[in-house]
Amino acid sequence: MQAAISQTYNYKVVRQFAIMTIVWGVVGMLVGVLIAAELIWPDMTLGIPWLSFGRLRPLHTNAVIFAFGGCALMGTSYYVVQRTCQIRLISDKLAAFHFWGWQLVIVLAAITLPLGYTQAKEYAELEWPIDVLITVVWVVYAIVFFGTVMKRKVAHIYVANWFYGAFIVTVAILHIVNSAAMPASFWKSYSAYAGVQDAMIQWWYGHNAVGFFLTAGFLGMMYYFVPKQAERPVYSYRLSVVHFWALIFTYMWAGPHHLHYTALPDWAQSLGMVFSLILLAPSWGGMINGMMTLSGAWHKLRDDPILKFLIVSLSFYGMSTFEGPLLSIKTVNGLAHYTDWIIGHVHSGALGWVAFITFGSMYYLIPRLYGQKQMYSVKLISLHFWIATIGVVLYIAALWISGVMQGLMWRAVNPDGTLTYSFVESVKASYPYWTIRLIGGTLFFVGMLVMTYNVIRTVRMGRAYDAPIPDMLPTHPDLKPQLKPIGLQPAHGD
Repeated sequence: MQAAISQTYNYKVVRQFAIMTIVWGVVGMLVGVLIAAELIWPDMTLGIPWLSFGRLRPLHTNAVIFAFGGCALMGTSYYVVQRTCQIRLISDKLAAFHFWGWQLVIVLAAITLPLGYTQAKEYAELEWPIDVLITVVWVVYAIVFFGTVMKRKVAHIYVANWFYGAFIVTVAILHIVNSAAMPASFWKSYSAYAGVQDAMIQWWYGHNAVGFFLTAGFLGMMYYFVPKQAERPVYSYRLSVVHFWALIFTYMWAGPHHLHYTALPDWAQSLGMVFSLILLAPSWGGMINGMMTLSGAWHKLRDDPILKFLIVSLSFYGMSTFEGPLLSIKTVNGLAHYTDWIIGHVHSGALGWVAFITFGSMYYLIPRLYGQKQMYSVKLISLHFWIATIGVVLYIAALWISGVMQGLMWRAVNPDGTLTYSFVESVKASYPYWTIRLIGGTLFFVGMLVMTYNVIRTVRMGRAYDAPIPDMLPTHPDLKPQLKPIGLQPAHGD
């Protein structure tokens, strides 16, 4: 029995992460819709403290980033590393511990954040006992991933694994440094840093959480699933390697652009701005590489909604990585910072890039995990695509307009130097745009529900399936399936 298991890939942990990606996607986006509604109807939760905007907002960000996005990254990384290294994960037990440990982290976050237990650090709100648990789980994740790479049966390490690996290593460093704290009680701690140093370390973490959790990891996803779905090799393998090294070096230094016009030394602010502008080159290099992978296959977009998700995600990636450097310029930042424009920018990346690449990858992955050729309904995938696309466009366009309006109102002064508008007037003027944002977010959430139904039907139709490792397959030419490479290296068959 053990020998039979060793001849197959471990798809069980991939299935678990894939299903929980859908579950946490529904939860995280539902909370997002709720807090968007609270901006329009502040009294809708009847003053219940644990349903207030201030407590649900960190729950929303943690749920969509670390629960929805995290499960997607972990599940796909385990799938990709096995397929590209042509070997089973080095330890089923450690992989299972990783899955259940991560779910425990998410559940503890969902309990503690509404109760008000927080370190008040963006994307790092969880208190120290949960931070310790995260560290343990993350170390196990690294052991399983890199251990599998080390025991690979092929010489080449495909570039998707480079991006996944950079995401795992860098997020570990970011988490340990930024979460250093002195416990005052079991659910209360104080940062090991103070003042401007604390702010600098927090935004070194915060920006690189975006750079490595929400960018590098999902680029690993892109470099595997786009060529797979397009049935084309990566446009330029050499460019993918240049993209990797340029991105991971440059991203690290861009964090100070979050602290323009603060007590941070001016040279540090300027350095962050310069590296943010440089970052445009590797970001667009990756976007172009993904887009050009469709060379000779653009016609597939007409009939393939999965490919639509993947390619449109690259469009949003390109747009967001142009907008980010633009917003890092001090003069532009002076208009945009603290306004809805920043929230629009974040969600163009989070919804358009991260969620779309996840949707496309899950639609590719889930049928294969359950022995099916395709999802239950291709039409529902197409419906999801259009609902989500309309939703994200409404969402970000409304907040772009609202943000510019807010920035202009806050800066407007009378001839005598007094402010032209009070803050409450800018809030009142924002209401119509917040309503449009709520409509867009609701549409995106409805699309998530459509996907959930499609996934449930697909799972019910199929059965758990663990694919055999290629060199364990029968060697007779009539029995051996055709393997399709996705890179310039021959080690990438499926």
